[in-house]
Amino acid sequence: MQKENYTILIKKISIRTVKKYFKDRKNSLLVVGLFLFFSTFFSSCGVYSFTGASVPAGAKTMSVQYFPNKAKIVDPTLSAVFTSALRDRFTSQTNLRMVEKNGDIALEGEITGYTTTPVAIQANQTAALNRLTITVNVRFTSRLEPSKDFETTFSQYVDYPSTDNFNNIKNGLIKKIVGDLTDNIFNKAMVNW
Repeated sequence: MQKENYTILIKKISIRTVKKYFKDRKNSLLVVGLFLFFSTFFSSCGVYSFTGASVPAGAKTMSVQYFPNKAKIVDPTLSAVFTSALRDRFTSQTNLRMVEKNGDIALEGEITGYTTTPVAIQANQTAALNRLTITVNVRFTSRLEPSKDFETTFSQYVDYPSTDNFNNIKNGLIKKIVGDLTDNIFNKAMVNW
């Protein structure tokens, strides 16, 4: 009962405030003018998202193809983890609907590198740190803005103590690297700064 009274009170306050605000003709003209300015500005620059993504006007669908692992060393779960993370990044940061293939915006490519190398060699010729590096080749196409198409190689790495058992920490390292890679790919594809 109390919640209903509160809701009615809020509606009355809101309606009363709006009526009072628009009673003055100068305020109504200002609001209408601002509305027209911003609607024209944002429609001429494509669809703007407050995440920083700039989706081409008219784009409604997105397709991200499965990224096969063509690296010399193959982690059996990496392709699925990477592809899923890339799809999640685009669907959570844009209003595009994910389709199987032939989206207005499309991503495809392959994982080309998965390496572990020693870094930070100590005086006794042993590595204090190892580095896991993942490299992906990405092809981005936009049916609505072909001038924005690109093919780029993205690479990220994480250093970890050589005393750690790689198999025990591998999933966490991959998750971190994949997160960084998807951020870089999303920014290159959708954030036009």
